[in-house]
Order: sequence, then structure tokens, then C-alpha cells
Amino acid sequence: MGVRVEMPSNQPIVLLREVTGERYLPIWIGAVEATAIAFAQQGVVPPRPLTHDLLKDVLEATGNELDEVRITEVKDGVFFATLVFGSGAEVSARPSDSIALALRTGSRIFCAEEVLDEAGLAVPAEQEDEVEKFREFLDQVTPEDFDAH
Repeated sequence: MGVRVEMPSNQPIVLLREVTGERYLPIWIGAVEATAIAFAQQGVVPPRPLTHDLLKDVLEATGNELDEVRITEVKDGVFFATLVFGSGAEVSARPSDSIALALRTGSRIFCAEEVLDEAGLAVPAEQEDEVEKFREFLDQVTPEDFDAH
């Protein structure tokens, strides 16, 4: 769904939504990763490649393909992810970096059922207007909103 700043902590979060269901998964992330995700969502191309752009370029230059990102587990509030490549190779990564890369490569993002069971938030249909307000917020947010001051 996108990124936003959680108040009053001023901590960025990325919000994922279950494709077939009513659960949302909030993951607290760093300001740099929030900016990288917002850039990708808004189609912003920086004058020089950021780290996630560089990794995408390295994958393309070496003929590798990111098949999917898997959010695999959550331990003590810390989320873990795996990058799964076309070659079958898997690399452990932070979900925020994984999501930023997936947005740049058009790769799918999956979440383990256990993670959704533990950390997911069900949003009943009657609360969808709150989600719509969040969507409107995401349409208005800019990468500068995540500047780490």
C-alpha cells in the first residue's frame, strides 16, 4: 500500500495489504528505506542510482532476476525477509530493502501465513473508509516527508 509516518513517534512504516483477504501488515522501517520505497512508488528517478537502484542494475547486468520477496518471520517485533532469485538462490534481507527492490523489479511480495497471523491487522469492511483516508495520504506524501531530521 505504501509508506507513512506514524505519529507521535515520527517513525516511518510500510503498510502491506493481503491480496485476497482483509489483513494489513504494518512494518516499522528506517527513513532511508521509506524514501526508497516512496521514490519507487512515485516513479522518481534520482540523478544517480540509490542503493536499491544499484542492486537492480547489478541484477540486470549479471542476468539475474529477482523472482519474489518473502516476508518469512517476525521475532520480538523484528521482521525477516528472503530474496528469491530465478537461479534458485535465496538471500536473507530486511523487509524494507526487499520491498524497495521488489518495487523496482516488479517482483511479487509474499508473506508467511504465520507472520500475518501474528502481526497482521484485520480491517473489517466497515473500517475501509479509514483505509481509504490512508490511501489518500499516500497519494499526497513525498519522499521529503521521510527526511531523517
